[in-house]
Amino acid sequence: MAQHDNPETYRKYGSEPFYPNHVLRQLIQLAILFALLILLASIAPGPILPKADLFETPANVKPEWWFLSAYQFLKVTETLSFLGAWAPTVLGVLFQGLGALAVWFLPFWDRNAERHPSNRPRAIRAGIAVTFFLLAMTIWGYFS
Repeated sequence: MAQHDNPETYRKYGSEPFYPNHVLRQLIQLAILFALLILLASIAPGPILPKADLFETPANVKPEWWFLSAYQFLKVTETLSFLGAWAPTVLGVLFQGLGALAVWFLPFWDRNAERHPSNRPRAIRAGIAVTFFLLAMTIWGYFS
């Protein structure tokens, strides 16, 4: 008689052996679950939709909230189309890049040795202005 068939083992350890009893039971459960999944996929398959057009964005699609300010800024620069077909895209991206560089270089431009915010009014005003601008563009992008 093998050790895993011994009833004394069940009393001694309080459970059945992992192999082969537990492993075989788990394999049977996995096979049944997999068979049910195949049956469900055969009876009610998912719909086959047409492929997405990579160059055509639907009208009701908007980016996530953290991109809404950039999205709205690009929509606003569409008013510059009187300069040419290139102007909205190029100027919209260029102005956003320059704005990001200005914020990034702000600590280098404001060389004040004081660290307290009340002693750095130029940097604080610029930071507040950028924050309100981005907030306004985000809210405008959400509602537009």
